[in-house]
Amino acid sequence: MDMGSRSEVEADIKETLGLVPSFFSGVPDDVLAQEWELFKRFEFGETLIPGKYKQLIGLAVHSYTHCSYCTLFHTAAAKLNGATDEEIQEAVHFAKHTAGWSTYLNGSRQDYDQFATELAKIGEFVSGKAG
Repeated sequence: MDMGSRSEVEADIKETLGLVPSFFSGVPDDVLAQEWELFKRFEFGETLIPGKYKQLIGLAVHSYTHCSYCTLFHTAAAKLNGATDEEIQEAVHFAKHTAGWSTYLNGSRQDYDQFATELAKIGEFVSGKAG
């Protein structure tokens, strides 16, 4: 989507956020409209994943990647989308938990095919119990 000049894109950013965050100043003119549209869509738009859950996912990811900027952003955005402090803590704890298992499985070089086979059997078993 061609939104026009940088000033037109920045006007849309300001209309959406109340100001143009300084981090957008380094985005080159020729890609600013694309970057803003993607940012606006995924961070604030209606997508298949509800806003609160997208932000909790973002918080979990960036807690793991240790990005203080993104962790701050996604914490605030999760709260704006109705996340409680307890949900935020659970998302961060889940990130720690799942990253730990990833480290263990990869570091101990578990047999991938065996893992996939066992996972399929677990899925069948759990599905059978639910039905």
